[in-house]
Amino acid sequence: MVAEISPQTRRLAEHLSGAARTPLPPEVLHKTKHHIIDTIAAMVSGAQLLPGIRGLAYVGADGDGPSALIGGRRSNPVDAALANGMSAHADETDDSHARSISHPGCAVVPAALAVGDLRHSSGEQILRAVAAGYDAGTRVVLSLGKPVLNTESSGRSTHAYCGLFGAAAAAGVVYDLEEEQVRHALSYAAQSASGVTSWVRDPNHVEKAFVFAGMPASNGVRAAAMVASGCDGVGDVFSAVPNFLDALSTDVRRDELADGLGERYEIMHTNIKKFAVGSPAQAAVQAMLELVESEPIDPAQVAGIRIVLPHDLCRVVDNRSMPDICCQYLVAGTLVDRAFTFAMAHDDDRMTDPVITALRSVTELIADPDKAGVRTADVSVTLRDGRVRQRYVGAVRGTVDDPMTDEEVTAKAVDLMEPILGAAATGELMDTLWSLEACPDITTVTAMLTAGVYAEARR
Repeated sequence: MVAEISPQTRRLAEHLSGAARTPLPPEVLHKTKHHIIDTIAAMVSGAQLLPGIRGLAYVGADGDGPSALIGGRRSNPVDAALANGMSAHADETDDSHARSISHPGCAVVPAALAVGDLRHSSGEQILRAVAAGYDAGTRVVLSLGKPVLNTESSGRSTHAYCGLFGAAAAAGVVYDLEEEQVRHALSYAAQSASGVTSWVRDPNHVEKAFVFAGMPASNGVRAAAMVASGCDGVGDVFSAVPNFLDALSTDVRRDELADGLGERYEIMHTNIKKFAVGSPAQAAVQAMLELVESEPIDPAQVAGIRIVLPHDLCRVVDNRSMPDICCQYLVAGTLVDRAFTFAMAHDDDRMTDPVITALRSVTELIADPDKAGVRTADVSVTLRDGRVRQRYVGAVRGTVDDPMTDEEVTAKAVDLMEPILGAAATGELMDTLWSLEACPDITTVTAMLTAGVYAEARR
């Protein structure tokens, strides 16, 4: 008996099976470059931070294999995707998709690179695979019903689910799976779907980087690789009985699986962070930066700081122990420095600096009960003479509503990579990435990110 395939699943599989040979519209191709550049920069900088270090250590000190690891050695594609994924989410600078409440890039890009390096794929193929991964991962999450992030209760992690199906889709495109094989790969991915919101209690970001990126990237690559090696599976994991969607949701929206495919590219609706900090703190940092750029504020004259964030975001960034996700610290550091830098956002010692500590002690973080699902901030600084400086940010720079320019994407990437790779290697890498569609072999890129290049850059 041949199982019937739902039109939604078939349409999604057809889209993914044809993606390797379907040119992207020019604006989509260009936006995909933005996200690949942004994610690779996050991977390079994140490999030096604890989550990245732990991911690389897990792979092993003497790792060897066909796929490149960011910052060192080589490994098999599944482990390479895991380690590189954890690096990509290590420093909170990776992209985010608001509607699905997810971070697609930190799982999708490492998955595409891991398999692309193995298969010597072209830059054009990687671009198409990455765009397809964003399309698939976000749509699977949306098909489960309206995504919700409530950090005061327990729930499944939309971040992990989006990354998983996005990584499986991207890897499947690089493997050039046929339509039936794509459906089987998605079924294998569904069987490894995991992730709960307990990541919000992770004190060192290591488990969070695993949940958001390392786990979904590696599981997605494994799903596609198993099918590419000859494994078959369930023809339609999203419909018939039993199925993945009904098992996890009472609000299934199956039409979301194929809605707008080939017309609405979700990478066009994905945000890039201008600041290397947790998403909920982005608007607060921007508000303070705009205040001090318009007129400097003397820290000694500050009587109080009031930060109002949407209620679903406050707990995530409220006085956290890590500087890059502690809203009070980031706002105080931006005020004192009159600028935002990656170094400030990751300076653990500065968390206890007397000037910073004094500002944090008079900072009030308030949850707006009427706002959720948006990245906004209202920041007010009350001075000792009674004056109040105030700034509201309703559209954070880098979001779909206020996108970054090519120059801003480059500036952010260079700030993250140059201290590690050096100016010359960073410049060469950026030149290659900006012309990625002309790159005949993605190993040209991955070769710039291995241990030998890192060691050479530091001499």
